[in-house]
Amino acid sequence: MVSFAVLFSVFLVFLIAWRFFIKSRTTPGSKLAGKVLPPGPVPAPIFGSLFKLGNEPHVSLTELAARYGPVMSLRLGRVTTVVVSSAAAAKEVLQKHDQKFAGRSVTDSIRVPGVDDSSVVWAQPGPLWRRLRSLCNTCVFNSQRLDASRGLRRRKIDDLVAHVDDRASSGKPVDIGKIAFVTTLNLMSNTLFSVDAVDVDSEAAQEFKDLISALLEEGAKPNIVDFFPFLRPLDPQGIRRKMTSYRVKLDRIFEKQIREREASRAASGYQSRNDFLDALLDQKDINGAEFSPMELKSLFADLFIAGSSTSSDTVEWAMAELLRNPEAMARARTELRDAIDPGREVEESDIPRLPYLQAVVKETLRLHPAVPLVPHRAVTDGEISDYSVPEDTRVIVNLWAIIRDGKVWEDPARFKPERFLDSKLDYRGQQFEFIPFGGGRRMCPGMPLANRMVHLMLASLLRSFAWELPTGMKAHDLDMREKFGLTIQKSVPLVAVPFKQ
Repeated sequence: MVSFAVLFSVFLVFLIAWRFFIKSRTTPGSKLAGKVLPPGPVPAPIFGSLFKLGNEPHVSLTELAARYGPVMSLRLGRVTTVVVSSAAAAKEVLQKHDQKFAGRSVTDSIRVPGVDDSSVVWAQPGPLWRRLRSLCNTCVFNSQRLDASRGLRRRKIDDLVAHVDDRASSGKPVDIGKIAFVTTLNLMSNTLFSVDAVDVDSEAAQEFKDLISALLEEGAKPNIVDFFPFLRPLDPQGIRRKMTSYRVKLDRIFEKQIREREASRAASGYQSRNDFLDALLDQKDINGAEFSPMELKSLFADLFIAGSSTSSDTVEWAMAELLRNPEAMARARTELRDAIDPGREVEESDIPRLPYLQAVVKETLRLHPAVPLVPHRAVTDGEISDYSVPEDTRVIVNLWAIIRDGKVWEDPARFKPERFLDSKLDYRGQQFEFIPFGGGRRMCPGMPLANRMVHLMLASLLRSFAWELPTGMKAHDLDMREKFGLTIQKSVPLVAVPFKQ
């Protein structure tokens, strides 16, 4: 995970700095101010266990947990990190001691001015975070607003089906991830601003997707500053500089929307669009609850990035798994054909009558959680499984390990939707063996919208079209490698050929 060339280039700097922090070194399993840390690998000099992370840290941490236990600590450079890899331990962090571990461990890449302290994702617990979270719950993701915007989602799905239908007529393949991304991006843009962000066939669509992907990938890139904080002023890998430039590009889009809306509202006869931006400005007008421009842009970025990438990634992974498992694909399509009358499109109200489709989505989230490693921080001294966790310790909940635990899941690496048909497990944060959206007060607030959108997109793609891999490609040839970032994406985009039904 960490480039050897980068580490070696600053090796001499570390040797010089060693004497400044050798006294503060802590070792997993040792006592820190009388407190016993969880067990873990013996750290190497200077670097600790950094080289054990590899290119897929969620997988490497799972393998380490098999040796050191579901609660372990690692010294990564100068930083002590506690990793939780079981449902029981996750329940302690996310429910029993939720308040103590409600902080966020923020990487240096997120420390773009105004981002980490005004983001609903990254802000530490406090009045602003609570206000932002409440605003999301009341103005975007509550059931009444989601029901009211059902027609909007239907229109975006109609656009998606029309685009795929055009490709099917000409026998052209479809980039599943791209069309799902554009659909969710435009849905979020309409929810926030009442306009489409991009056209699916435009260069802007790919540029927007590339920008979001770059933010996610750069944000999760191993950064030596996170392990040796004294290097922060130097930004030796330039990650913070790159993230700043990406955020500037994104912020320009939001600034334009805010300026135009404020000008429209100032004009006589303005009719409210009843979208999220109007709701924010109404809050300011009625209650005096003014948000700064930076807070507005940061909130919009959270919703755009999380809302567009995670849902589209899940649809892409689901289609990939179904193409690799033709029997599951056939069963899902048969269920849709039997449940929905010919000539009628899939509606959100149909989803409860599609148990196998729901099982496909659950199994996809189990195998491919959008966010495999959830970063928390101890805001006070706490305990996990009788081990002490000092204040300000980084705490990572390894969702990837928990929802692939062989002690809980039979044949955990296999795509098997049937496992959910007779199961009462859901992903609403109360059953900790299956928490793809996290749990506790930091649980993903966008889960209600993602739940509706993923099911509707997937059902519409399967209901309207038959799908095959490109000519000459077999199911076992499909590349299922992951690209690690703040979210888990397919390393190789999924391309498939639709046929009209």
